[in-house]
This record gives sequence, structure tokens and C-alpha cells, in this order.
Amino acid sequence: MSGLADILVRIVADRRSRLAGEGEPRRPAAGAAAGAPLAPGDNALLSALALRRGTAVIAEVKMGSPRLGSLAGRLDPDRQARQYAANGAAALSVVVEPDHFGGSYELLARCREASGLPALAKDFVVDLRQLEWARDAGADAVLLIAAIYGAQELRGWAAAARRMGLAPLVEIHDREDLAKLAGAGWELVGVNNRDLRTFAVDIEASLAMAARLPEPSLKVAESGISSDVEIRRLAGAGFDAFLIGEALLLADDPAARLRSLLASERAGE
Repeated sequence: MSGLADILVRIVADRRSRLAGEGEPRRPAAGAAAGAPLAPGDNALLSALALRRGTAVIAEVKMGSPRLGSLAGRLDPDRQARQYAANGAAALSVVVEPDHFGGSYELLARCREASGLPALAKDFVVDLRQLEWARDAGADAVLLIAAIYGAQELRGWAAAARRMGLAPLVEIHDREDLAKLAGAGWELVGVNNRDLRTFAVDIEASLAMAARLPEPSLKVAESGISSDVEIRRLAGAGFDAFLIGEALLLADDPAARLRSLLASERAGE
């Protein structure tokens, strides 16, 4: 993992340490084939995003972050998830990492049930048990952060997710990450607008990568999206879905905030 941002290195190391304390680590077999990508008809989250290409919001629940601190006591996750479902979200994202983000797979199961939305489990995946926990909690997709893996290793994790019925959302940030996708098919490719070295957020990261993302994957812009104008701009560049967290989590009225972000969709009806 040379070259990774310090924060990512620390989180991944802590995740490995916690999991090692819970049993023998398990990983995909070396050299495993990636397998064919799941089709939208095979996966609820893929289907939900495909039906609303260019306007699909994946609304996030997280109980804290290294930058924000803890949101426990300030956020009712079940209510937040229900508000997302009632106000136009296409899918749900739940951060399940426990030590830096205050999450859990139980939180995912609660929010999935409360909302009825297809759900993405966001973790720092280094053990097959995490995929099993995501599946058992009702997730439809899992996050795979490309910077954590080599190219072949990434394919192995994607194959393992697919075998469990989980669509892998492969998150990239730069051209080095993008190069790891060459030669394989992918259902979902996300560009993280947050620079993990500085925590600065700039949607130009997504815009700069848009034309280089592999076809026919669904393309997801992640982090730092705070207006319907930005969604229209990203959609115009070719993005199909928009993962939005803090703009909703920190809003005084998350329901109204989500409706305002979806204003461009309603205008086109």
C-alpha cells in the first residue's frame, strides 16, 4: 500500500487488527478470475440506479468520521433512512466501519429495513467475513476502494462479492486507481471527490475522470455534492448516480435538502 494517504493506511491497519482479533483472516484465492459483472436485473441497487440514470441519489447514513467526529446523539439513523426513502433517494449508503466512523453491520440492517431502499455497505474490505456480514445484513452492494488493492487483488474481491450477490462499487480517485480497472468489466465505478491526503473536496476530480471511466459501468460521483446545479453538471459529464452524505447528514431538514438536490429531476418530469 505504498503511496496511500496516511489516514487510509491507518484505517486499513486498524480494520485488519480488529478482524484478526475476531478470528483467522480470510481472503479470496490468489489469481481468482473476476467473473462477469452482475446485470441490473440481478441486483436491486444496480436496477434502482439504472432506472434513474443521471438523477439517482445514493443517500448516506454514517455515525461519524475522522473529520466530523461522532454524530451519535445528533443523528437518528432510522429516521434519516426513512426520510431518504420518502423524499426521492434511489438507494442508501451506510458506513459500517466501527472504529473511525462509528458504524456497524447492525446499523446497515436497521437502515435497510427502515427505508426499504437497496443498500450499499461502505467498509474497508480486507476480509471475506465483511462481505458475508454485508450480505447477511441485507446489503445489495459493497464498496471496494481501489487504492487498497493491486489490480489482480481487486478482481478477486470483486469476484467474491459477486458470488454473494453483491455488486462491487469500485472507488477510484486518480489515474493510478483507474489503471487497475483495465481489462475487466465493472458494474459500478465511483470517483471520490475527497482527497484523502488533505480531506479537501472538489467535484472537479469527478469531472476530470468522467471521460476515462470504463463502459458500460454505471458511474457514481462521490463526496462534496451540495446542489442540484452540481448534479446537473456531473450528469452532463456522464455520471449516472451521486453519492451524497454530509450535505444531507448535517442539514437541519434532510428531507427538504434531498428534495432540493433532486430539483433538476422534478423539473424534467
